[in-house]
Amino acid sequence: MGSSEAVTAERLAELRRRMAAIPARGAVTAGRVPAADELRREPLPVPSALLELLPEGGLARGSVVSYSGATSLLAGLLAAVTAAGGHAAAVGLPRLGLLAVAEMGAQLGRLALIPDPGADPVEIAAVLLDGLDLVVLGLNGISVPPSRTRVLAARARSKGATLVVTGGAWTGATLRMHSKLAGYEGLGRGRGRLRTIHLDVSVHTRSTSPRTGRLTLHPRDDRVEWLAPQQNTTPPLEVVGDVAS
Repeated sequence: MGSSEAVTAERLAELRRRMAAIPARGAVTAGRVPAADELRREPLPVPSALLELLPEGGLARGSVVSYSGATSLLAGLLAAVTAAGGHAAAVGLPRLGLLAVAEMGAQLGRLALIPDPGADPVEIAAVLLDGLDLVVLGLNGISVPPSRTRVLAARARSKGATLVVTGGAWTGATLRMHSKLAGYEGLGRGRGRLRTIHLDVSVHTRSTSPRTGRLTLHPRDDRVEWLAPQQNTTPPLEVVGDVAS
């Protein structure tokens, strides 16, 4: 076994030990979960402003989501799950702003960060699905063959975990979501206070019509909140952390 393979094997063994230490989730059962039970599962929590765009009012447990766009929305998903008492991991996302995640309300003790997963990030994600509620996987431009996407989809389904993949090619996702920066307020000529950031978000599933909407990130005291377009904002406050990437 080469040195890189030995490092990968050691890393996987350590992840499995950590997964074994996490309390079992009530939704996890052994073997294949029947489709009827999947539909009755309560979805994973998401930022409240995103609820109306998602067919189930959250991310379906046991599903795979393909995402492209602003990292800030991924931070919001991680924050929402851990704030509600779930466990989550971000794999292969070295630019994810930990301070931004914390400002969105994350419980950092329930969040695992693996910015450099090595040569096979998909295998790392597969291990994490055994014990976590949400795994966000950055593919770093790779194209995952359908044979592997089917295996991970089945694993996520059987474990009641949700896998969000970004930054690469992935076939067979249950839901596809995209966001783009639509504008910001509070800055002018390179100076000022960043008050709000607007994201245009689109959601596509296999069985529903595409849904689109504009979400707003707004600082309030020492937090960053997700607001729906119809909600009012307070006077501008200073933003701390990277929420616009």
